[in-house]
Parts: sequence; structure tokens; C-alpha cells
Amino acid sequence: MKILRQSAQNRAVHWGVAISIFGLIFTGILQMPVAKRYFLTEVPGLKWSGDFIFSLNLHYFFAATLIFFAVFHAVFHSMRSQFDIFPRRGDGINSYRVIKAMISGGEEPASGKYLPEQRLAYVAIALTIFVLIASGLVKTYKNILGLDISNDLYYWAATVHNIGMVMIILLIIAHLLAFVPKTNRNLLPSMFSGKIDEEYAKERHSLWDYKKEQK
Repeated sequence: MKILRQSAQNRAVHWGVAISIFGLIFTGILQMPVAKRYFLTEVPGLKWSGDFIFSLNLHYFFAATLIFFAVFHAVFHSMRSQFDIFPRRGDGINSYRVIKAMISGGEEPASGKYLPEQRLAYVAIALTIFVLIASGLVKTYKNILGLDISNDLYYWAATVHNIGMVMIILLIIAHLLAFVPKTNRNLLPSMFSGKIDEEYAKERHSLWDYKKEQK
């Protein structure tokens, strides 16, 4: 029997954020610029990558999309007081125990709807996205609105933005590597269909009252 783990709204936000971030990374790299230098413009369908203004506007489009999904996510769950994904006391040590159990084949500590390392990963990604949005807005205000900000502020905003890009890439890699262990792969279907196997939920997420959510 399958049970609902991720609602259609959660899945829409997840993929909206994911597509926006991948679009931002790609168009952000094009700002360096590297398209003509590495013959990316010669690839069929990517001739536009050498157009700085076009790729910059596309970057702004993905930024606006990311901000929309981020704000919607925060407001939606705040209004419903849904904070299951927020870190809790003991998540650090419990994450270590879960990872150790996955490697050794031992018993994992009881978990709720989300594993402790998932909650820690969530806050790391959320904070990085916040930093990217905040630093990006400073750069945008300077570029589009022509606000008179100091060169030092712009320099630090650009530096923080670049560091944030590296951080989000590393977090994405870590996020994808989390599905290498076989036991974690059972969670993958929930980001597509929204559902996971009930027996798996009972065994690995024993503290999750999923029946209450199904109502």
C-alpha cells in the first residue's frame, strides 16, 4: 500500500526551486563570460549563450521564479504551522547514528516524517538560498535601478553571491549523493508521485503519524 508523503504543492515548490537554481547556476556562469571562450555558442541551440544581456535577463527571470517559490513556501507553511522539516535538538548526533547505521547495517534511531539529516540539509539549503537572494538583490538594485551604493558594498555582495553559488552546488551534490545508499532510494518516488510504501514508512519513520496526514 502506498501513502502520501509529499503533497502536490510540496512537489511543485521542490521542482520549481530546483529548476530555478539550475537555471541560475547556468546563466550565472555565462556572466563570467565563458560561452565564446569554450565554444558553447557553437553547440546547436546555445548560440544565445554568448549574448550577455540576454543571459543576464534570463538570470533575472530564474531569480524572480526562485523568489516566488521561496516566499510561497515560507508563507504557506507558516500559515499552517507546518514545521516538521525544521531541525530539532539532537539532530546532529542522530544524523551521525543514521549514517553509521546505513554503513554498518545497524539499527537506526526512530525518526519522524523526516530523517534528522534531512532537516539539517533543509536549513543549510534554505539559508544558502536566502544569502543568494539577499546578495543578488543588492546587485540587482545597483544594475537595474541604478541605486548609488558604495563599491565596497557591491564588492561584498558579489563575493557573497559567488560563495553562495559554490555552496549551493556543493549542497546539491550532497543532496544527490544521499540517494546512493539503497535505504534512501525508497524516498525518491515521493518527489514524483508524492507517495512511498507504507511498510517502509512504518519501519523507518515510526514516529510519523502519517494516518493523520492522510485525512
